[in-house]
Amino acid sequence: MRLATAEINLTALAHNLSQVKRFAPNSKIMAVLKANAYGHGLVKIAQYLNSADAFAVARIDEALALRAGGLTKPIVLLEGFFNKADLPILLANNFQTIVHDENQLAAIENATLDAPITCWLKINTGMHRLGIAPEQFDAFYSRLQRTPNAKSTINLMTHFSCADDTHNTKTAQQISLFDTLVKGIDQAHCLSNSAGIIAWPAGHGDWIRPGLMLYGVSPMANCTGQEHNLKPVMRLTTKVIAVRDVAAHERVGYGGRWQSDKPTQLAVVAMGYGDGYPRHAKEGTPVMIAGQRYGIVGSVSMDMISIDIGENEHNVKVGDSVTMWGPELPVEEIAHCADTIPYELLCNITPRVSYEYQR
Repeated sequence: MRLATAEINLTALAHNLSQVKRFAPNSKIMAVLKANAYGHGLVKIAQYLNSADAFAVARIDEALALRAGGLTKPIVLLEGFFNKADLPILLANNFQTIVHDENQLAAIENATLDAPITCWLKINTGMHRLGIAPEQFDAFYSRLQRTPNAKSTINLMTHFSCADDTHNTKTAQQISLFDTLVKGIDQAHCLSNSAGIIAWPAGHGDWIRPGLMLYGVSPMANCTGQEHNLKPVMRLTTKVIAVRDVAAHERVGYGGRWQSDKPTQLAVVAMGYGDGYPRHAKEGTPVMIAGQRYGIVGSVSMDMISIDIGENEHNVKVGDSVTMWGPELPVEEIAHCADTIPYELLCNITPRVSYEYQR
């Protein structure tokens, strides 16, 4: 029996998808499943997103895993393909590809394919990561239209860099630039990630790309998913494996990082950075045991974390369940305590954590 468990609430997942539709009722939904569905389990999550219109992943191995799992919906490769030899694989599996540079475009033009593939032309409107420059748009779009290896339906896409900050005008500038470039072109548009869906309705377009919000976590700065009526899909739990007395001024854990100024009790729980819990979580980062909040003390080890339970007036004992994050303890709060973002915590869950899917 594994002690560390990620409990995945599929009813919450369905609720979050319905919330996405409420935010953008006139847009089709491309559910983003990259990085093992943000740590929630790629194939299993996809199987419970039946009402999404398409799936999106970062890389071809993720797309192939979805097909191997029996998923038949259209799948979009958000980074595109990396080798011209991938193109027949895309065609055979009904994968759609982003086109974001000259190498990809030339590979499509020069390929020998039995049928055309569906392309999404990505424009760099200010993220400065992937995407063609605005001044390249007309030429790239014309070339894709001319090649017999690309379908005439050429979807148009961009990506926001600051949509999580509603006080930053960058997103409005990106929407304006995109709209100017594609004005008069009768093709589907896709601009918004989760933050764009929540905060920038002008960028909803024909397609939206919900990722983090599907899993009940807020993409907005200094917010939790509950503030958007989203429900956390993951509860990360473990068990208490020891309860021990610590005298005043005894140092606890590697490096003696923490000591109590008075006698106390510690609960040692089976969780650590070997399970994906952040090693740099600060003293006092909360966990929940039997409905009570307690703070972690000392260094997060590979396999164990110490929790200060004081005089143990609530009778914490070996075998008690411990929530590391979940509906009652937002992962956004834990990320803040570890000076990171919830994306990283969810994606860092390691293979030794067991998954339990619940409805």
